[in-house]
Amino acid sequence: MPKTASVEDQFPSHEWGLDKIVADLRASREQLHRTRHPLGIRELPSREAIVKIVNGLRSALFPTHYGDADLTAESVDYYVGHTLESTLRLLSEQIRRALRFLPENHDLSDADLGMHAFGLAREFGTQLPAIRALLVSDIQAAFAGDPAAQHITEILLCYPGIWAMTHHRLAHALHKLGVPLLARFINEIAHSATGIDIHPGATIGPSFFIDHGTGVVIGETAVIGQHVRVYQAVTLGAKSFPAGNDGVLVKGNARHPVVEDEVVIYAGATILGRVTIGRGSVIGGNVWLTHSVPPGSNVSQGKVREGGAGDAPDDGRGA
Repeated sequence: MPKTASVEDQFPSHEWGLDKIVADLRASREQLHRTRHPLGIRELPSREAIVKIVNGLRSALFPTHYGDADLTAESVDYYVGHTLESTLRLLSEQIRRALRFLPENHDLSDADLGMHAFGLAREFGTQLPAIRALLVSDIQAAFAGDPAAQHITEILLCYPGIWAMTHHRLAHALHKLGVPLLARFINEIAHSATGIDIHPGATIGPSFFIDHGTGVVIGETAVIGQHVRVYQAVTLGAKSFPAGNDGVLVKGNARHPVVEDEVVIYAGATILGRVTIGRGSVIGGNVWLTHSVPPGSNVSQGKVREGGAGDAPDDGRGA
């Protein structure tokens, strides 16, 4: 029986025209459609390393839920210490890579940048007990606010809102320490996994509960008080995007809502601009809101009842 020619024999490598493809890609990369940093920075933060860092931090914060299943009262502190040592060392390296993208660090030597990154990672480590306290308040808010929740373990292991807030609490701390690129990386990983999009710059108080969660968007300059609850598809966004004389969008201005304490925002509500939702207000499902409302308001489609008067609006929250 004659031997059948292989694919390699029938189509040798030169038939792909690789020389031209590679040359055209180089032209795109280097001349026509450059995406590299203006200073040519090639050493980038690693998504794989950042995922490993977040997993390590989560395991150190909640070792019996996310750590080793065989942990005992005698071994848990050793496990937490060992996990933190390796995780913070890895974090320090990723902080070093991210810091190189900040204009103020362009002329810093690698040694000085490494020392600065180590100091930031060390400071971040000291904040972990406070971050854990915030996360526990979020978990308790979920348990108190969801009649379907059976126990804390279910919330920790299953609720996407808690998953997203774990990433956000960690990312927000890094954002405040001056590592915005790494912080954005962490929150976008949670966004991909949960459909919940929280900018690491957003300030969120304790006991925050995102129920269901898919489609929630919280912008960079949003400020949220304590004991606030939001449902799926809620947007706390910007109303407009002003540009400077050069046509580039103005960065960092306060453009997202302020939500005061004990507010409930039901499914599909969209709140835009630097408006204030007064303490204890209830925003109904599918409401479009671009103005402030006083404390105790009930807002439904087409009407606002101030001071808690009347019935609560249709929540539109679904099952």
